[in-house]
Amino acid sequence: MAAESGRQFWKRSAKLPGSIQPVYGAQHPPLDPRLTKNFIKDRSKANVLPVKSKKASSFHEFARNTSDAWDIGDDEDEDFTSSSSSLQTLNSKVAKAAAAQVLENHSKLRVKPERAQPALSDMPTNCKVNKSSSEAQLSRMSEETCVRTPLQKQQSLPLRPVIPLVARISDQNASGAPPMTVREKTRLEKFRQLLSSHNTDLDELRKCSWPGVPREVRPVTWRLLSGYLPANMERRKLTLQRKREEYFGFIQQYYDSRNEEHHQDTYRQIHIDIPRTNPLIPLFQQPLVQEIFERILFIWAIRHPASGYVQGINDLVTPFFVVFLSEYVEEDVENFDVTNLSQDVLRSIEADSFWCMSKLLDGIQDNYTFAQPGIQKKVKALEELVSRIDEQVHNHFRKYEVEYLQFAFRWMNNLLMRELPLRCTIRLWDTYQSEPEGFSHFHLYVCAAFLIKWRKEILDEEDFQGLLMLLQNLPTIHWGNEEIGLLLAEAYRLNCSLIQVPDENALSVTGWRIPWGCRARSFSGPSFIPRALWVQEGAARTCPLLSLLFAFLQV
Repeated sequence: MAAESGRQFWKRSAKLPGSIQPVYGAQHPPLDPRLTKNFIKDRSKANVLPVKSKKASSFHEFARNTSDAWDIGDDEDEDFTSSSSSLQTLNSKVAKAAAAQVLENHSKLRVKPERAQPALSDMPTNCKVNKSSSEAQLSRMSEETCVRTPLQKQQSLPLRPVIPLVARISDQNASGAPPMTVREKTRLEKFRQLLSSHNTDLDELRKCSWPGVPREVRPVTWRLLSGYLPANMERRKLTLQRKREEYFGFIQQYYDSRNEEHHQDTYRQIHIDIPRTNPLIPLFQQPLVQEIFERILFIWAIRHPASGYVQGINDLVTPFFVVFLSEYVEEDVENFDVTNLSQDVLRSIEADSFWCMSKLLDGIQDNYTFAQPGIQKKVKALEELVSRIDEQVHNHFRKYEVEYLQFAFRWMNNLLMRELPLRCTIRLWDTYQSEPEGFSHFHLYVCAAFLIKWRKEILDEEDFQGLLMLLQNLPTIHWGNEEIGLLLAEAYRLNCSLIQVPDENALSVTGWRIPWGCRARSFSGPSFIPRALWVQEGAARTCPLLSLLFAFLQV
């Protein structure tokens, strides 16, 4: 019965799978029906096979009609009247011409690599074969192949992948950038005056650093803002010398223990994670740089047994290393060969990166202790914050069962470094270091602003998989200082306007939760007044208890 129904299927089916169908589109225009009809008729006649009977086998007839299903290329909508022999001749000629061109370009590339990209007018004409319309298209394709071949060859020469120009480390003040504006020159001069004063005003330095630090003064500014350097000019040189010697004392004392049994797991995990750190930037794939990172991370893990090494800490070294390297390198940092630097310079960069990273981690160490409770609290706080500032996005996540932990854990663990280009991270950290609790508290509002930035794209996704794919691969590769500036402005607005944020250290007043970490440093009021109260001065006057508290704080 099954065989009989099968035979009926083959007989009754008008359109057979694999039969030639017209393909319409911008690249493939509609076919001439007459040409298509004649072509199919000729092909059918050419493939006629003697059959013994109608019942011989419907399957043989099906196979005969579909035998050419895989023989038709992308050019099936061209003029099919060309003979197969001419096509074979054309293909052989094109192949020989392309091969000759590849060999010629390769020889030129080996002799003079800088001239590996010939102009179109310099290309030999032996790749041009024009006979029919279909052959003309193949000829054009072969010409393009000849032109692209040296380009592809040249791009394959570097041993390490080269990322696009827009994703490079250098910012707007890097070498090769447009001349500085008058405003930028004024800001740079103000930074230099602050840094060269006998006692640097750190509050004023933080205020100037919030909208970004000029590249020329960023290394010393970061050392001061992180608390690594003292504000007193006379003490800086001795402090640097002492701290650098102290770090290499740790190296001599602890680094040989990496092969001991109780430290092998830590060192092995560090050794695995280092090559994964910014794999698209050649700088971090250099063996010497990887050895520096291994020493920094291992010494930090040994000196902080409460947390030890946790995956994600390796990313936090890179901004410091790049910034301190830029103090000695004027060219593109990402492609610079660090073996060209002296041993003393490399030792200074390594020690400074270690101490500044340690200062950063001191403020967020609960992110990396057992079970990472700091990250758990921050993700929960982010969920509460988003539910208040954009209920529609929050409900959209709940509808498709997307948990904040599934995407925001990485945001907290790596401080958004996996979501942003490195140059954007450096700009972001200018502001983080100018905030009293930038990495621990202000980062939460940056994450909220970052999430709402993609609100339209989030609401357009209507399934769990699509939402996670979007949130884990946000298109920020083209971001620069302008986008980061807007993101920080929105985060600052949220930080100033919202007060009911979950915080274990918050003061509860008549049901209001006021985070004491949010100070009014940048407001016109006293610095000891909680920012939430300062913003909500009008609301405080409507509540007797809040009014008394506000009046007391103003005295």
